[in-house]
Amino acid sequence: MDRQTFSDRAEAGRLLGQRVSVLLATSPAAEAPLVLGLPRGGVVVAAHAAVALGVPVEVFVARKIGHPRQPEYGLGAIAEGGEPVFDELSLAHAGLVAADLGPVVAAERQELARRVAEYRPGRDLPPLAGRTVLLVDDGVATGVTARAALRALRARGPGRLLFAAPVAARQSVSELAAEADEIVVLGSPVSFGSVGQWYAAFPQVSDAEVVALLTPPGRRSR
Repeated sequence: MDRQTFSDRAEAGRLLGQRVSVLLATSPAAEAPLVLGLPRGGVVVAAHAAVALGVPVEVFVARKIGHPRQPEYGLGAIAEGGEPVFDELSLAHAGLVAADLGPVVAAERQELARRVAEYRPGRDLPPLAGRTVLLVDDGVATGVTARAALRALRARGPGRLLFAAPVAARQSVSELAAEADEIVVLGSPVSFGSVGQWYAAFPQVSDAEVVALLTPPGRRSR
């Protein structure tokens, strides 16, 4: 599906959930996975994939580490409970080393903690030891955020760690294969561009939308 274009994140999540369902059904140790979405857009995809799988969804927070003077230029990422992961090629291109990003990393740790408290108020992450864990994002360009999240999750001892995204750059899929037990993508084009170009509608996702998707229907405000 190199030229797959999704109507929106909801459709992508449903299709991804169906693909993962087939994969798990053929596994000799089939079990209901713990589905974790990367905020913000990944939570939307994960929520719809979780419906297709018949399981709840939870959030796992990761943050991009940007250039000190160009925050949108990602040089690495950090996930809750994990250590920073850097894109060495991007660092070299920027003429920086990891130590130069100490203040940025400290600021992102604070923002990460704030978002964990906002998205998962009063809830700890469920125990992962020995479980099948499915981490979901809405797409993968460089893969550094997914890499940081997968490493942080691996340290928690899951029995099986899967990563799924509707679309991912082919090179990133190859690199992430070392971090997850299995990778599930619906499209992996050689010429990738940006994640948004593979969706007909790719709006910004707000914190409020993330919180709503993570709130069980019975506890939502009426």
